[in-house]
Amino acid sequence: MPTYDYFCPSNNQKVEVMHSINDKISTWGELCKRAKCEPGDTPEAAPVQRLLSVPSLITPTSDTDYKNLGFQKLVKRDQGVYEDVTAKEGQSRFVDRQGKPLNNP
Repeated sequence: MPTYDYFCPSNNQKVEVMHSINDKISTWGELCKRAKCEPGDTPEAAPVQRLLSVPSLITPTSDTDYKNLGFQKLVKRDQGVYEDVTAKEGQSRFVDRQGKPLNNP
C-alpha cells in the first residue's frame, strides 16, 4: 500500500499514513483513526489536505533481490548464451537468446 502525507491547517501538523489509492481522507478525525493517533484539541471535522510527495521506490541491488521480487536477470556469458543468475533450484541456469534452456553451454 502507498504512503501518503496529509496536512491539517487547523493545527499545522503533518501526518503520514498508509492506505489504498482508492481511499479518501478529508477530515482530521478520519486521519487520526487511520494513523492510530489521538486528535488532541483539534476538532475531528477539521479539513485535511493530501500533500504531493515523491514516491519511494524499491530498487533491487543484488541477484537475490531480483529473484525475490520475481524478476529474471540474464548475464551474457558467450555468443548467444546467457546465464540466468536468478534461476531457481532445478532450473537450467543457461539459456539462449530466446530464453530457451540449454543443456550445457
